[in-house]
Order: sequence, then structure tokens, then C-alpha cells
Amino acid sequence: MGTKNNNALFFTCSLIEYIGRSAKRTRKEVADFLGKERIGRIYEYADVFHCEPIEKVAAEFIEESKITTGNFDNEKECNYTVPSYWDIGEVYERLIEDSYEDENIVEGIWEVYHSWIDEHISDYNTDFYYQPRDYIAACYKEGVVL
Repeated sequence: MGTKNNNALFFTCSLIEYIGRSAKRTRKEVADFLGKERIGRIYEYADVFHCEPIEKVAAEFIEESKITTGNFDNEKECNYTVPSYWDIGEVYERLIEDSYEDENIVEGIWEVYHSWIDEHISDYNTDFYYQPRDYIAACYKEGVVL
């Protein structure tokens, strides 16, 4: 499907993950707060944002999008080693790359974060998030964990 190793997409997904952890929000909620237009801007200018520390970029978008603190804490719920936000960003990046064409990446970001698979990737007590990328993409396509 999409370009493999899309760095802009990797950064965008990692930032959404980082913001979700910081603000204790589901990744779907983060997408809703940011909105499609802002997500598109993050994706388009990812190479610029990537030059700054992710903490700073996240803080700016949290403020700009008026993201309030929620009570979703999948790090605290995790009984094992918590995967890094870069690790999880990569899971989303690969899924979106494998499921959407390059010209539809922002739509793909929106769709994936608003789909059933989001809560499965965010559940760090299962082994779902570190399954092979083709398996995760197949599950997404079928609409169930296979």
C-alpha cells in the first residue's frame, strides 16, 4: 500500500501516543481533540516538528487543542514492561501504511484511531501490539482479532 517507513507518519502516530499518555486520554480522544485538519498539519510538517523535543511539541498541541486531562491510563494498568511511545507509534504507522494509499494517509490516521483496533493496540496486557504487521493489518481489514 503506502510508502514503507513513512517518517512523517511515524512521528505523527508517536506524537498522538505521547499526547495520549500525557493527557491520560484514549488515542481516539486525542484524535478528536486535535481534529483532522490539525492532524494533517502535524503530518505535513512532521520533519519540522521532529527537530524539537517531543515533550515540547506535545505540550504545544495539548494547549492549542485545549486537551484536558482524562482518566485513561494504560501505562498504569500494564502488568508488564510498558512499550515506548515510539514503539506504539510504529505499530500505528505500519498499520496505516499497510491499509491506506499515500494520498489517503491523513484519512487513514483518522479511520484507524476511530476504529475498534485502537483499544486493542492500547491494551498493553495483551500481546496484540507486538504481533507481526501483516497480522495486525489483516485483523484491521477483517474487523476482528483473528
